[in-house]
Amino acid sequence: MAAGVSFGDCYLLSRSSSPIPTNRHQPISFLFKPKRFPTTKLDATSLSSSSSQQGFGFSIERTTGKDRNAQMSAVRQLTGSLMAAEGLRFAIVVARFNEIITKPLLEGALDTFKKYSVKEEDIDVVWVPGSFEIGVVAEKLGKSRKYQAVLCIGAVIRGDTSHYDAVANSAASGVLSAGLNSGVPCIFGVLTCDDMEQAINRAGGKAGNKGAEAALTAIEMASLFEHHLKF
Repeated sequence: MAAGVSFGDCYLLSRSSSPIPTNRHQPISFLFKPKRFPTTKLDATSLSSSSSQQGFGFSIERTTGKDRNAQMSAVRQLTGSLMAAEGLRFAIVVARFNEIITKPLLEGALDTFKKYSVKEEDIDVVWVPGSFEIGVVAEKLGKSRKYQAVLCIGAVIRGDTSHYDAVANSAASGVLSAGLNSGVPCIFGVLTCDDMEQAINRAGGKAGNKGAEAALTAIEMASLFEHHLKF
């Protein structure tokens, strides 16, 4: 057996019988002693319960669904309710342009408010010339502090020029700015469609009534602000 010198977990061996090579050109080889680390076998039982398994210098945490539910139950979660609309006041800003579309959208919104116990005297409808003018009026209504939400209804239909893009973008940014600047939820219920057929389908046609859907959003947001975010 070849002689060698031990360096911790490895041996320095020479190919001669001399413990240390005398010829500096004589080849030297290393024999390493692998160190075994403690391991823990993970089975289906250990994975299904909360545990901490020690492995190669790190730990594996397992958490059960029950533990996760307990963590979630300790977190306060706030949400608006469609069943808490009574006593809330709403304003609806409606664009007169493309009235063949905006009027059915308004009717769908009013039907939804009535269905969820919003009284007629708690709803004010404000007409504006077009969708471009919705934002400034919505902001004014929001800042009046008379309403818990402002619903914005309009219809922008693509034509032969780029006018559609300017009006659609301005309407969207206007409604967003109205909500941010007034601190009152301003709901975007403006249709932006490629043609009249798409608009009709979304104003009570086969795609439903987007005015009714926007009214549901208005109720939920008004309830959230009134019952949870009123500081």
